[in-house]
Amino acid sequence: MDAITFAVQLLNGVQYGLVLFLVASGLTLVFGILGVINLAHGAFYMLGAYLAWFIASITGSFALALVGALAISFLLGIALEEVFVKRMIGRDHLAQVLLSFGLILVIDEVRQILFGKDVHSVAAPEWLQGSFKLTEVLSYPIYRVALCVACLILAGVIFYVIQKTRLGMIIRAGAENRDMTRALGIPFDVVNRYVFAGGIALAALGGILVAPVSTVFPGMGDGMLILSFVVVVLGGIGSVAGAAIGALLIGLTDTFGKVFFPQVSSILIYVLMAGVLLWRPNGLLGKS
Repeated sequence: MDAITFAVQLLNGVQYGLVLFLVASGLTLVFGILGVINLAHGAFYMLGAYLAWFIASITGSFALALVGALAISFLLGIALEEVFVKRMIGRDHLAQVLLSFGLILVIDEVRQILFGKDVHSVAAPEWLQGSFKLTEVLSYPIYRVALCVACLILAGVIFYVIQKTRLGMIIRAGAENRDMTRALGIPFDVVNRYVFAGGIALAALGGILVAPVSTVFPGMGDGMLILSFVVVVLGGIGSVAGAAIGALLIGLTDTFGKVFFPQVSSILIYVLMAGVLLWRPNGLLGKS
């Protein structure tokens, strides 16, 4: 493998890992703060992609599709937390799993009613279409580079909010000791609502951003849900920094595994997870 091909695969792996981080960070925040297992997280990834396709097909604008789909997903997250999720906080995990599995079925049925079963594509913004040449026979899409940059900026925003703001301080305190934080008078009902809605919005945002480089199809969130749980377990439950490290490790392992070990590439990320958990049973940055 020459240097340019290696650089392309490295960029692909980082891009994959950054998108995984966006989706998994929402999952780890919801589980770390609310203590709720959300199996419907992947369904919101799919819903974000479908909403982006629908709005873009009507308006012809990817920017409007991004803003509109993100706003709808956030509001949907607030509504779901108010109606269903807040009643699951503190309940046993079986009740949470059954509720979120029911949400998967409902979302999938609504998707089928509204958007059908067809496979769709979403056009990238005109100024991000095309590619630039790396060699005489190798080029790289401009949108993929923009996707990496956008994900890096979003990751920076997430870390800034978690580490430097009052909301982030509350989130970190809640992840460490939810009962003590509530005893200190923190309005956790409000925090829970916005953390859950933010987690849903991050899952949808992943689907929106990936839509122009992938097809939009039923069930596209299933694989992302599994990988997101792997990221959460690998990085440590409740740790956003751990999710970032885990997502990048999985993105690079999957990308280079398909190049160097195509026969066993599908199991490499699980081998990675098993190895990390044997070394650190609570994940890379999980609480011991």
